[in-house]
Amino acid sequence: MRGILFAVLGGAFITLQGVANSRISQDIGAWQAASLTQFTGFILALVIVLFVRDGNWTMFKKVKPLYLTGGAFAAVIIFSNITAIHQIGVTLTISAVLIAQLSLTFLIDIKGWFGVVKQQMKLPQFIGMGLMVLGVVILGI
Repeated sequence: MRGILFAVLGGAFITLQGVANSRISQDIGAWQAASLTQFTGFILALVIVLFVRDGNWTMFKKVKPLYLTGGAFAAVIIFSNITAIHQIGVTLTISAVLIAQLSLTFLIDIKGWFGVVKQQMKLPQFIGMGLMVLGVVILGI
């Protein structure tokens, strides 16, 4: 149940962040908004780390360098969302983002990339994806 709650929270905050960044970018620019967002996110995460202290920094050396690029991905995500929201609106942007996420997660699960256990995708999962794509097409009409 907690996993679902955090997923819903994450989805809500992604939408709120996209809208806020879109508004900020109108005044200072998209990459500036992405930089500001990354910086404020870093500050909040650092404050939380200092108070929670639930991690293990000694294991940092064991993290593969590829995985350390996750923060850099966030800058591209923010810029892309800002640009898309300006061009196609919030609803269509978030819908397309969800489809892109699901499509890539399908590939990751099917191929077992990044060390995840391979998953078998069956007809219901493909029908679900098709319905989501159809829904976004209908939204865009």
